[in-house]
Amino acid sequence: MKESKPVLTPLPTKLPAITASSELFDKPEVYRQLVGSLQYLTITRPDLSFAVNLLCQQMHLPYLVHYQLLKRVPRYLASTIHLGLPIIRSSFDLHTYSDYDWAADLTNRRSITCYCAFLGHNLVSWCVKKQTTVARSSTEAEYRALSTAASDIV
Repeated sequence: MKESKPVLTPLPTKLPAITASSELFDKPEVYRQLVGSLQYLTITRPDLSFAVNLLCQQMHLPYLVHYQLLKRVPRYLASTIHLGLPIIRSSFDLHTYSDYDWAADLTNRRSITCYCAFLGHNLVSWCVKKQTTVARSSTEAEYRALSTAASDIV
């Protein structure tokens, strides 16, 4: 995939829908190997975390559309090889930022929590995950995101 056309994002902004006529990927073991190898990259490249997590959720039954999304990630990596997380000398001020996406998962209507913690200018912790239960309001989803971030910092 070195010579492929580069892309600016690891996933498209609108994900394709899976329908009854969608074709299954004929080599699921290849899909699992590729997704598994991408998991290690999320340690130093947090920008891949959401895409890799989404692709990992399809390991048991990948469709051809999932494999096409998977092939997009190396194209993104090739175009952003110069990006990374620098560690620079800075203060010891701790700042945490939290956000949520209410009822973002279309299959089960769970909200997504995300937060990141900075020590000075250095990113020291981050998380993006689905909330464990369905939130009845955006306020409830926001409080759950704040609670998750606060417990991680403590």
